[in-house]
Amino acid sequence: MLFYTANYRLLHRIVHKFPSPHHPAVSAFEPDFVYPLENVTVAKGRDATFTCVVNNLGGYRVAWIKADAKAILAIHEHVITNNGRLSVTHNDYNTWTLVIRNVKMEDRGVYMCQVNTDPMKMQTAFLEVVIPPDIIYEETSGDMMVPEGGSAKLICKARGYPKPKIVWRREDGREIIARNGTHGKMKATIVEGEMLSLTKVTRSEMGAYMCIASNGVPPSVSKRLKLQVHCK
Repeated sequence: MLFYTANYRLLHRIVHKFPSPHHPAVSAFEPDFVYPLENVTVAKGRDATFTCVVNNLGGYRVAWIKADAKAILAIHEHVITNNGRLSVTHNDYNTWTLVIRNVKMEDRGVYMCQVNTDPMKMQTAFLEVVIPPDIIYEETSGDMMVPEGGSAKLICKARGYPKPKIVWRREDGREIIARNGTHGKMKATIVEGEMLSLTKVTRSEMGAYMCIASNGVPPSVSKRLKLQVHCK
């Protein structure tokens, strides 16, 4: 936040271009933030809202700043940035709102509500932008056939933010059989990881397998892969 202390003069000059119509005189009391500025998590494409409540504003002005980009977004009821997705509102009392419509990944970061006192008073909050999972079909296995006793490697890739977790299960609910030289035969109804490796495949492992991608952002997505075993 040292950037804004060093650039007080710049903000001071900009602020005084926009008079405060609702509070023409400086109050006898210093401006005071009523509530902390709250962090916001929103899915890409949705709207994000920050609310800043300031008592005793008097003739001072409220500014909204994108702290990590070192950009002044709005002062009082005037949007400074050229970003047409941003708007500011004031309820004629003590509540100031910054709205970011159709949120994009580049909107992610630290936002600041600042009052032009000397020294400046400020609050910060973080905007987290999340993206629901999506299967990357061109990098994901399709249906396959393997000979009995052979091996099969099923691959499932997904994109999203945070990075999705991939799990595998059989469509009919039966156990997945994993074999390796260290642990021998292992059975599980759920197997984690982008790759499901099956060795010494038997006819009992023939059927549909589901890869499911989730990252805490609904909805989860899945793809069905059919494994056929060619009997000798």
